[in-house]
Amino acid sequence: MTVKNLPQLIAAITLSVVSLIASAQSYKPAVFADADRLKKIESTYAIIDKLYKDYAEKNHWPGMAYGIVVDGKLVHSGGIGYTDIDAKIPADASSDFRIASMTKSLTAMAILKLRDEGKLKLDDPAYLYIPEMKGLKYLTKDATPITIKNLLTHTSGYPEDNPWGDRQLADSDDELIALYKKGISFSNNPGLGYEYSNLGFATLGYIIKKVSGKTYEDYITEYILKPLGMTHTYWEYTKVPKNKLAHGYRWLDNKWVEQPLLHDGSYGAMGGLITTIEDFSKYMAAHLDAWPPRDDAETGPIKRSSIREMQYPWDVNALSSNAKTTTGRPCPNVTAYCYGLRWEKDCDNRIYIGHTGGLPGFGSQWNIMPEYGIGIVCFANLTYARAGVPNNQVLDTLLALSGIKTRQLPASAILEQRKSDLLKVIADWNTAKASGIFAMNFFMDYFPDQLKIAATDAFAKAGKMVNVGPIVAENQMRGYFIMQGEKANIRVAFTLTPETPGLIQEYHLEVVSK
Repeated sequence: MTVKNLPQLIAAITLSVVSLIASAQSYKPAVFADADRLKKIESTYAIIDKLYKDYAEKNHWPGMAYGIVVDGKLVHSGGIGYTDIDAKIPADASSDFRIASMTKSLTAMAILKLRDEGKLKLDDPAYLYIPEMKGLKYLTKDATPITIKNLLTHTSGYPEDNPWGDRQLADSDDELIALYKKGISFSNNPGLGYEYSNLGFATLGYIIKKVSGKTYEDYITEYILKPLGMTHTYWEYTKVPKNKLAHGYRWLDNKWVEQPLLHDGSYGAMGGLITTIEDFSKYMAAHLDAWPPRDDAETGPIKRSSIREMQYPWDVNALSSNAKTTTGRPCPNVTAYCYGLRWEKDCDNRIYIGHTGGLPGFGSQWNIMPEYGIGIVCFANLTYARAGVPNNQVLDTLLALSGIKTRQLPASAILEQRKSDLLKVIADWNTAKASGIFAMNFFMDYFPDQLKIAATDAFAKAGKMVNVGPIVAENQMRGYFIMQGEKANIRVAFTLTPETPGLIQEYHLEVVSK
C-alpha cells in the first residue's frame, strides 16, 4: 500500500524530531498556547465588575473586595461598598478583611514545611505532640489514634463544629488543652469519615508551637507571610490600621448591624487571618506557581512538590450528581478535602482548588484553576457571605467569554521519537515486526493483517495526506497526533511501556471529521 505525500511528510517530521531530541536537556514545563490570553481576559473585566456589583447589592453586602490572578500576578481588582459604614471608608484591594477558614491552608502549609524539615511526620499520632490527647476515648476500642494527617483532612472523627468553632477564636492555649483534658466527643472513629473540624485546625496550630518553639502566628508570619511579601496581613485586629480594617456586619430588620470583632487566640489557626486582596493574591500565586512540575530552582516558602501535595484530593467526600453550572446547565461534580484546601472536579474535567471562609461579620472564598493558570478571590464583610457564588459566576463568565485554553504539555523526546518511528510503518505494516519499536505484548494484542486493513481503509477515507500535526502529550508516555487528509483526518494514539526507552504497547487509529 502507498499513501500519497506520506514519505515526504515523514522525512520532514524525522528531521524535526532529531533536532528536538538533540536539544532536549531537561523536563520542559507546560505552556499556554494563546499568546493573547491576557488581552482576552482583560476584555471580560467590565462584565466581571458588574457581576460582583449586582450580587453584592442584591444580597445586602456592606462591602466587598475582589481580585483576579493570572499567571502569578494580580491583574484586576475592585471594591464595592464600605469597610466601615459609619466612617464611609470605601472597600478596595488594600482593605484588610478577616478571611476566616481561608486561613486553614496557611496552617497546613506550615505543617508541611515542618514535615519537610524532618521535625514531624504526617502519620504521627497527634498525642506525640499533645500528650493530653493520648487519653482520648474513641467510639470503639479498635480505633486508631488521631494522626496529623487526620487533622489536616478533617478525618479526625470530631463532630462538625460550625458555628460553635467560630466563637472560640480568642480562646487561649490553656483553654484548648483543658478541652482535651476533659475529653472529646466523637462522631466517627479517626480516618472513617469526613467531618469539618475547626478544633482540628486549632490543634494543628498548637502542634506548630510545640514543634517549632514559636506560636503558629509567629511561625506562619516569619516563614510564609514575610517571604511572600504579605506585609499587610495580621492576626490581631487591633494591629490593623483603622482606615484599612473591615468591620463585620449582619443584615437584620432591613439594616446592617455591626458585629463584635474577636481577638486573636488558639483558634486563629483555623480562621483568624486578616489580609488584603493585594496580599492574598501573592499567596494564590505561590499555589499557581507549583504547576507544572519542572526543574527550576525553588523560590517559594515551601517546595513546589509540597504545595502540590497540599492540593491533592486526599479525602473524597461528595458526588453531586444534580449539580449545575451558574447558567443552569447540568454538570455533576465530585469534591474532596486536601490539606487545608477544598478540591472540585466538574463534568468538564475542570479542577478548582481553594477554600471558603465564614465568621460572624465576614464571608470569603478563593479558587485557583492550575491548568488554566488563573485564580479568583473575594472578601465580604457580611456574616457568612456566600462569596463562592459570584466567584463561580465570574470564573464561568471569564472562561466562556475569553475562550482561554489550558496549558499544553510539551511532548517528551521519546514520544516524538515513537511518533516518527510509527509513521514509518503505519502505511505498510509488513515492516512493523522488524522495526523494534513495539513492546513484547504488541503483536499478541494487535495483528499486522488487521492493522494493515484498518490503515488502508482509513487512508482511503481521508484521501491525499496534507499534513501531520504535532503530537499532543497526555503525559510523558502517552499521546496522539492528527494526520490531516483532503477528505477527513486520521487520529493516531499510542501508549509507551515503562521500559527505557519506552516501546509502543497500545495503539489506536480512527478516522475523524475535519
